[in-house]
Amino acid sequence: MNYLAHAYLSFNESDILVGNMISDFVKGKKKFDFSPGIQTGIMLHRAIDEFTDTHEATIFAKQFFRPQYRLYAAAFIDIVYDYFLANDPNEFASEQALYDFSQDTYRMLSAYESIFPSSFLVMFPFMRQHNWLYNYRWPEGIRKSFGGLARRARYIEDAEPAFVVFEENHEALKQGYDHFFPLLKPFAARQLELLKTT
Repeated sequence: MNYLAHAYLSFNESDILVGNMISDFVKGKKKFDFSPGIQTGIMLHRAIDEFTDTHEATIFAKQFFRPQYRLYAAAFIDIVYDYFLANDPNEFASEQALYDFSQDTYRMLSAYESIFPSSFLVMFPFMRQHNWLYNYRWPEGIRKSFGGLARRARYIEDAEPAFVVFEENHEALKQGYDHFFPLLKPFAARQLELLKTT
């Protein structure tokens, strides 16, 4: 899952949110530099990623992107899932609800900027300024996210074919999300409670 899902699956707990959002920027034993709550968020992020990557819906969805993007197929699927989550009326009842969630998330994260890993600290102002979490709702936001992924990835020269794949296989990808996310959400909630007790 990408940033919107990780924020949403932090269940409005600020330490969990921070850990969930910075996890990809925290390597190895560096997680022990953070408070126990943030460490729990980091571990929750990794459990969510493992559940996502091994789920049959994700494995199926990767086939659409793999011919062009090989090992990066999963990264494109993460962004696609955020698009469907942003448009999921079971999770965000309206466009305004998604917008309000995005603003609440940025406010919560802003209180922790002093402890952000350097790479996330550099990225966060752009996320907030361009409201990435909200803009996953729109196809153009997905196109831009694909482009950002291509710029960061060593072996991707052009993300535009990925957007074409997304448009051409929209319904099949949505069916996968509709099957997958109702299983992921309770898994994440259970995993969070388990992590808090260990």
